[in-house]
Amino acid sequence: MTWVAGFRTAVISPYEPIQYNEPRGFTDQTVRQVLHMAGGGEQIRVLLTNRYGRTPLTVDAAAVATTHRRAVLTVDGAETFTIAPGEEAVSDPIDLPVVAGSDLVLSLYLPGETGLATYSHQPMETAHVVAGNHVTARTWPDSEPVQARFYVTGVDVVVPDDIPVAVAFGDSWFEGVGTTPGANNRSVDLLNRRLGRGWVVNQGIAGNRLLSDGIGEHALARFDRDIRPIPGLTHVLVHFGINDLGLPGMLGEPAVTPGALIEGFSALAHRAHQAGLKILLSTIGPFAGAAYPGVSTPEGLATRREVNHWIRTTDTVDAVVDVARAVENPDAPDHIHPDLDSGDGMHLNDKGAQAMADAVDLRFLGQ
Repeated sequence: MTWVAGFRTAVISPYEPIQYNEPRGFTDQTVRQVLHMAGGGEQIRVLLTNRYGRTPLTVDAAAVATTHRRAVLTVDGAETFTIAPGEEAVSDPIDLPVVAGSDLVLSLYLPGETGLATYSHQPMETAHVVAGNHVTARTWPDSEPVQARFYVTGVDVVVPDDIPVAVAFGDSWFEGVGTTPGANNRSVDLLNRRLGRGWVVNQGIAGNRLLSDGIGEHALARFDRDIRPIPGLTHVLVHFGINDLGLPGMLGEPAVTPGALIEGFSALAHRAHQAGLKILLSTIGPFAGAAYPGVSTPEGLATRREVNHWIRTTDTVDAVVDVARAVENPDAPDHIHPDLDSGDGMHLNDKGAQAMADAVDLRFLGQ
């Protein structure tokens, strides 16, 4: 038996120069959040973070719960613990069986002023916040809903040694923007429902880029922190490029060239192979007509087509997932198919996320 990742969520700094929602902190409040488990096991440990905090983070009480049981969360045997700025903490092992596809509820009581919180900013899941210590309360009738996750990066589970674990490493098309909040219809969730063995954990960040920082560290910087340390990892699924091509027009930055993206994807593949991982590279999804100023440009769309041709023909990666073909409008291939569009021309709805999940050939994930 061994520890592997059963859930992951990628975090960003609340001090990023580009923000899709309002960062926040907490004082004498309990935060309760749902973690939808990709994989399950008989024991768990929870990964907490103060990665981007500027003050120590004190957790006075914490608990995890399934539909059947609740357990106290401790770190080094203590129910009250502090995580220094820039640091992470791993809970003590908890005998709490969880099942793949089920929800684990994490409650944290934060007694002092936290400062702005390290968070996942577009997880398509609602956290709930209430004043005081309500870690053990079963219901919160007067809580404040917040569309984000805070101070958590993952849950590990104990499983047999041969369970394959993959990670979805990319942008909003993995994090789930455009899908129904709370429905667990992100493309990664839907892919997991297709798998007979093993699972995929989610490290998508909406707005994240392959080559440049701005909304989270860029992929080549994130790889060593967010991907390599994942226990039990065997495969990496990659979807980047839309933000590299679209955000420069919004931000007044120079356009990204096809050569730069190809070099970046090649470097990412090299790092994956050095780590003993197989890499599945997705073609860059369509975004013509995106409802955001400066995103959809003739130059950016032409670069997308050129890079996608390289992705479809390269032997640099172990497999290609042709997401672009799976979700494009056949009559206008630079556009998302109208039935799959969330409504902004840049993100997939639930049906589109299913098409993205269905584009993965399960044989490349050892199925």
